[in-house]
Amino acid sequence: MVVAAILVITDAIALPDTGKGVAGPATVPLVLGSLLGVVGIGLVARSSAELRSAAAGVPLRSRSALRLCALVAALVAFALLLPVLGYVVTSAGLFIAAALLLGAPRGWHVVAHGWSLAALVFLVFDRLIGLTLPTGPWGF
Repeated sequence: MVVAAILVITDAIALPDTGKGVAGPATVPLVLGSLLGVVGIGLVARSSAELRSAAAGVPLRSRSALRLCALVAALVAFALLLPVLGYVVTSAGLFIAAALLLGAPRGWHVVAHGWSLAALVFLVFDRLIGLTLPTGPWGF
């Protein structure tokens, strides 16, 4: 996350200034890059503290490598299916898969939250901000 923060901030600084108002095109990436860096530094500090107190020889949680591979597969499927099925459908699938793989309780709540989050993000970015997202065959 710290490396991603450095990349985001570096790219944001390189954006041209449009001179229109207070917020230029670099404002949001700078804020997000800074937040990403703060969270990344916090995670590094937390991980190093937990690593020092970890007991030797304690195995990883069961099936953690399998869950990681499944999450990577879900991300690859998202990237491949996004132009075909559209943002809402593929994002809902990714959100649901990630929640289940990260330990969310199974049930219709996960599906409802996944679809709601995907639809909300689509409405904000595509309809309010005007950033065109892939719509797929259904128009959303």
